[in-house]
Amino acid sequence: MEEQTGLAEYWSRRFAQEGMIWGSEASPTADWARRLFRQHRLGSVLVPGAGYGRNTKVFSAEFQTYGIELSREALDLAAEWDPGTHFIEGNVLEPMDLQVDAVYCYDVLHLFLEEDRYKLVAQCLAALKPGGLLVFTFFSDRDANCGIGRMLEPGTYEYKEGKYAHFFSEADLLAHFAGTQVMETGSYVETLRSPLGDAHQYILRTIAARKIS
Repeated sequence: MEEQTGLAEYWSRRFAQEGMIWGSEASPTADWARRLFRQHRLGSVLVPGAGYGRNTKVFSAEFQTYGIELSREALDLAAEWDPGTHFIEGNVLEPMDLQVDAVYCYDVLHLFLEEDRYKLVAQCLAALKPGGLLVFTFFSDRDANCGIGRMLEPGTYEYKEGKYAHFFSEADLLAHFAGTQVMETGSYVETLRSPLGDAHQYILRTIAARKIS
């Protein structure tokens, strides 16, 4: 609970100070997920850690879309940016009172320590209908920040003061999603641009999987 309080305070402060931190352009991985969900004729999508709706807007014109977000400041921004999504203030590690066809979780899983990472995956699967699809993205162990700073757990580093992340290997990725039918995994270089024009690149791993029970 203390960790979640800290995350909420961190993101609320950033959203209050910086607004739409990563601009208005959605991640290309959201477009990939939308095409996959469309191909499988799905109807509803859940986006845990939805932020201010940068990626939910990709889905809301086509699917019944739900976004869960911890930061009140982000939700205020999201209500204006993407009125087509139903946003819920809540903790992604707690049970989600939803049953959806698909989950798209962008760059959230790597923010947690091991116990909570597995808990987040479990909560997303619990909200997913049998046969539903999930798409996750997270930091790769090939990213330049991997191994920098104090190691908190194997693969997890405080790469900036007060900020840590888990960097996933392929084997680690598959372990987190054991019990699902893995459809594909991949690697992607994501470029984030701030409203001020600053650009940062990260190497991500991706997974698409199906709930089998």
